Amino acid sequence: MRLGATLARLSPGPPIAIAEWARRLAGEGFQSLWTPQVIGRGFLVPDPFVALAAAATAVEHLEVGTATLQVPLHHPADLAHRILSLKSVCGDRLTLGVSPGSTDLDYAAFDRDYAARFRTFSENLPRLRRLLDRGRDEQADLAPPGEAGCPPLLLGSWGANVERAAREFDGWLASAYRRSADQIVDAHQRYRAAGGRRAIVCAIPLAADLGRTAETLHRYAAAGFDDAVVLIGPEGPDPARVRALLP
Repeated sequence: MRLGATLARLSPGPPIAIAEWARRLAGEGFQSLWTPQVIGRGFLVPDPFVALAAAATAVEHLEVGTATLQVPLHHPADLAHRILSLKSVCGDRLTLGVSPGSTDLDYAAFDRDYAARFRTFSENLPRLRRLLDRGRDEQADLAPPGEAGCPPLLLGSWGANVERAAREFDGWLASAYRRSADQIVDAHQRYRAAGGRRAIVCAIPLAADLGRTAETLHRYAAAGFDDAVVLIGPEGPDPARVRALLP
């Protein structure tokens, strides 16, 4: 199982120097860098397009990804344009985790309908895919075919969407921020049974006792996850110690 790290906090804290932090994580052996889209919760999580562009420029060889983009918060053409712009910086290293979202504060910030997020996600996703694949559709001409191309799409969601991730997406993102290891492993079994491919458990909080974190990481590896992504910040613990938890 590969070990990745986040480029942002999910709680209040001083700003992170993204490029410097990305270089440090890469130097310690982390194999991918991820950032979420979090808006309107009383603390700043940098825009994922800005953060990933900075990280991809600072570190040339690592996968970078979103975990996750909240598709219903955006117009499909605007989101496709931003993704294609980011892809022009990251190239084939870019992986997109997408989701309907799970926090009403983000929707309130954009004056969007939180209750309709799953319907809006399903309505907007087909056009987003077309625009990414082709660079254009009947309404918008965003990029020539040679500059288009949809990055791998991973679905971050729960419930029946676990099986949907297996059927319709390139992979599944299981957030450990509010779920237990038991819930995550059980859902992973369903995902594999439905034919799912890449499986990533992300936003894994670090326990005060890193030994407990090591046990959790090894449990995910034994369950068959392809990647794990830990929540870690420059204030500690030492990235080298965290990376050593999963040789």
